[in-house]
Amino acid sequence: MMKQFFFFTMLCLFGIQLQAQQLTYYDASCFPLLGKATQDTGARYERLPDSLKNISRPPLWNLSRNSAGMAIRFRSNSTRIALKWENLFNNHMNHMTDVGIKGLDLYCWEGNGQWRFVNSARPTGKTNQVTVIANMQPKEREYMLYLPLYDGLVSLSIGVDSLSSIDQPQINYPVCEKPIVFYGTSILQGGCASRPGMAHTNIISRRLNRECINLGFSGNGQLDLEVARVMAEVDASVFVLDFVPNASVEQMKERMETFYRIIRSKHPDTPVVFIEDPIFTHTFYDERIAKEVQRKNDTLKEILNRLKKENEKNIFFISSKKMLGEDGEATIDGIHFTDLGMMRYADLVCPIIKKAIK
Repeated sequence: MMKQFFFFTMLCLFGIQLQAQQLTYYDASCFPLLGKATQDTGARYERLPDSLKNISRPPLWNLSRNSAGMAIRFRSNSTRIALKWENLFNNHMNHMTDVGIKGLDLYCWEGNGQWRFVNSARPTGKTNQVTVIANMQPKEREYMLYLPLYDGLVSLSIGVDSLSSIDQPQINYPVCEKPIVFYGTSILQGGCASRPGMAHTNIISRRLNRECINLGFSGNGQLDLEVARVMAEVDASVFVLDFVPNASVEQMKERMETFYRIIRSKHPDTPVVFIEDPIFTHTFYDERIAKEVQRKNDTLKEILNRLKKENEKNIFFISSKKMLGEDGEATIDGIHFTDLGMMRYADLVCPIIKKAIK
């Protein structure tokens, strides 16, 4: 009899343990998505409207299908958060971590204006299933989940304890009204942050507690006018234009003012911030690149000075002189930023944006 009781008790305990291990998954499309300039996309996690599919240059269009800068907001009292996702391309690069390229980053709201990093969901392939955090106290928490920087998503689901709740966020953080819209290059897209939360637009979003829209296109921040038209449809607090690393002097002379005026025509009083080409660490040795950077930065200043002489208002200029620091340690390959570089960029840019918003 005692043996039967013991066996029954063990079965019950085993059943409780199994129940505690159960997860229920919810499609992330049920929850708010931050970081989109338009809702007219063919798929949820794309950045440009579907109408541009056969109009934009193919490399630009393909990059627009990366989910850079996007984040899901939700609330849960689960003791665990798990994720299932399928990447669109399953990209891989030799100078950026797979977590940054096609992984996910979970943050939790701690109050006092602070989002705290919880953990990353590290990808193992095109299709992934990961428990990001476990063994938490079962209390309500607000979460933000950053999406891949250099890949897109076919699907995404959030897993929580089967008996717990998962709901819409209760607080409007980051503030979604009048977002900050960024346009630029591979660095802006997030190259080469170690994980999605460390892309500088995401750092800036957390610091200012305001939604940021990332329209960075690796190697393709070439002042395509259709992108300016997409940006102009956003009721932004600030437009940040950081295209110089990709745009040639000829492209700047040909398109920069038109790109600016497309935005300005719909936002006559909104601040527009222009940022110089970074003084890349390898330019201290590569004289050809150093001259090219100088030529492009001179062209930027020349065009901005002309605009100001024409009484254009609310134009801000950020010099790149102190962007990367003086120790040469802020890039992965002499060009693309490490997390240190991303933090230094945010340190430089945040005060200017904050001033511009006021």
